[in-house]
Amino acid sequence: MDDQQRTTYVLVDGENIDATLGTSILGRRPRPEERPRWERLLQFASQRWEQPAVGLFFLAASNELPMSFVQALLALGYRPIPLSGGPGEKVVDIAIQRTLVELGRREADVLLVSNDGDFVEHVGDLLDGRRVGVVGFGEFRNSAFAELADRGLESFDLEYDVAAFNTQLPRVRIIPIDEFDPTQFL
Repeated sequence: MDDQQRTTYVLVDGENIDATLGTSILGRRPRPEERPRWERLLQFASQRWEQPAVGLFFLAASNELPMSFVQALLALGYRPIPLSGGPGEKVVDIAIQRTLVELGRREADVLLVSNDGDFVEHVGDLLDGRRVGVVGFGEFRNSAFAELADRGLESFDLEYDVAAFNTQLPRVRIIPIDEFDPTQFL
């Protein structure tokens, strides 16, 4: 590797995280205060692996660019990647897969922010000695990611590890006894 500092690329599958949060966790559209604080994710990435983090936020934008959201992402230091395609085309998945392939050609580390199993093979291909992680909601993460842990894949929870939320989400999870606090249930 040359003198240039190594970078962590944070690839956010915004649709997947939003759908999991709204449909699976809250059962409704998230209110603004219930949405992730995306700046905390970049802070987590740069602190965790002690190197600069570049955030790429992929979103489907078929007919209209969500300018207020795009401007907010830019202000937080992300590179928004609005995509469009044909009917039924999973443009976000296609773009993330292509980006993972390209990152395999570079000396960089990767944090994928998604629970989606469509990326398992591509993530597995990156486990060649570089640092690779997946961030999402542990109980909704595709189980095939767990099979990559013995090859070096790190898994992080968006709420518990990254602390990306201002409010506690109504999640049911297995609690390690050392973390059990009965006051949370009384």
